[in-house]
Amino acid sequence: MVSISIMYQRPEDRSAEDSLEAPDFFFDLNLDKVIDAVTVGKQEYNLKPFYYVSLDDIEAIKYRQEVAQDLESETLLKQIKSFAQKMIATRRYLGIEDKLHYNYHKEGWFLEAVESYCEAVTCLVQDLGLAALRSRGLSSFHEHVRNYLASDSFKSLVAETKKLRSELSTIRYCLIIKDNSVKVRKYKSEIDYSVEVEEIFRKFEQGAVKDYKSKLPIRSGMGHVEAAILDFVAKLYPDAFASLDNYCMNHRDFIDETISVFEREVQFYVAYLDYVSKVKQSGLTFCYPELVHADKAVCDNEGFDLALAYKLVTEHQPVVCNDFYLKDQERIIVVSGPNQGGKTTFARTFGQLHYLTCLGLPVPGKKARLFLFDRIFTHFEKEEQINNLRGKLQDDLIRVHEILSQATPASVIIINEIFTSTTLQDAAFLGTEILTTISQMDSLSVCVTFIDELASLNEKTVSMVSTVVPENPALRTYKIVRRPADGLSYAISIAEKYGLTYDCLKERIRS
Repeated sequence: MVSISIMYQRPEDRSAEDSLEAPDFFFDLNLDKVIDAVTVGKQEYNLKPFYYVSLDDIEAIKYRQEVAQDLESETLLKQIKSFAQKMIATRRYLGIEDKLHYNYHKEGWFLEAVESYCEAVTCLVQDLGLAALRSRGLSSFHEHVRNYLASDSFKSLVAETKKLRSELSTIRYCLIIKDNSVKVRKYKSEIDYSVEVEEIFRKFEQGAVKDYKSKLPIRSGMGHVEAAILDFVAKLYPDAFASLDNYCMNHRDFIDETISVFEREVQFYVAYLDYVSKVKQSGLTFCYPELVHADKAVCDNEGFDLALAYKLVTEHQPVVCNDFYLKDQERIIVVSGPNQGGKTTFARTFGQLHYLTCLGLPVPGKKARLFLFDRIFTHFEKEEQINNLRGKLQDDLIRVHEILSQATPASVIIINEIFTSTTLQDAAFLGTEILTTISQMDSLSVCVTFIDELASLNEKTVSMVSTVVPENPALRTYKIVRRPADGLSYAISIAEKYGLTYDCLKERIRS
């Protein structure tokens, strides 16, 4: 039974996460790209299900935040990775054992696995003892493994392992090979002439010479002849091999379940922190947000889309950060402005920040205050599906209706550029109806739109605008600022649609 979890404040809260799938909004928010990059190279731990379930309790989230903060210590993180490598070796040895056919060969790899495990646990206890642990999770786990290390069962396992290894290391035997026969007998202190031959010929050395010795590959397998020889050796030393048989029988389940769970759970933090460290190298900052649920005054300073930032940092390109805040009765951020100005990226950032916070992980920004949501809903523009026999407008309306019928005052709703397939008048009417419903529901929301009137719908809406370079409106700054809509977004989109932008007209004149 697992007594300690570093991911769940109450170990019994651990769910059957292995069967879970990614939430519907992952693709819209680019969280699928984040988690794909986070978990690359960690497939053996099956980490993705951990990232598919957010927490709904502030204390449970703080519990994880504490663990993540402890693991931000470079020294401790390095030591945890060292522990993981030893455990990987343990499981690899056990995996080799499962694939082998000869009994003593299997038992030899089992002994290797136990030795690796004992070393991993012993070093882990020492490393945790030297770390300045502040988190409840790691402190409790340290107490568990310290008690485990002092237990009679573990002491006995270590003692038996060392004794057995010592016994086996003293075994010496001789092979007598003649024609097609091999005889095995005990070593009788025969002279090792190889040493004497080397000493004689050393006098003829004349400087460095080419080494003609062949390096034989190290194999985990064993041929039938080798297995037969080992069986004969076992008959020559029955006591040592009987001890090996009993050892393997008595310690078959030698891995402590809590330690096994820890090995996987700690990778949830290690994988994410490794991912974040690559983004931090460009000077971007992360923080542990304050969580609120009694009010909805949220904010984030210098936030950014994590998936996009990771891509840009990898390509050595700059990342633009943005701020936002909602206060008093404000609930809905309406983002307008020219196309390709970072509006959709801003909407994704809002959703990513809330979701990653409720995983208990550090998020982009210098300082943040975010809301403990119950569900996240997203409505991003999608291609028309010919198999459902619905037009694009009808499909948009059905999807929005499903969201509004399931959302609650504790939900986060992100709407990105809908109703582009209808007239401005109809889009304004439908958009007003949707935002009015969200306002009455009192849900937090971000709405990206080309309809500027929505930005001043009521006291719950806040206008934010994507900006351009004043001297050259064709250049985007990707900064989203809090100010009244300027009325240009729809004009620009119409001009682009009909080829009436400055660049288009200039190209026509040239031709």
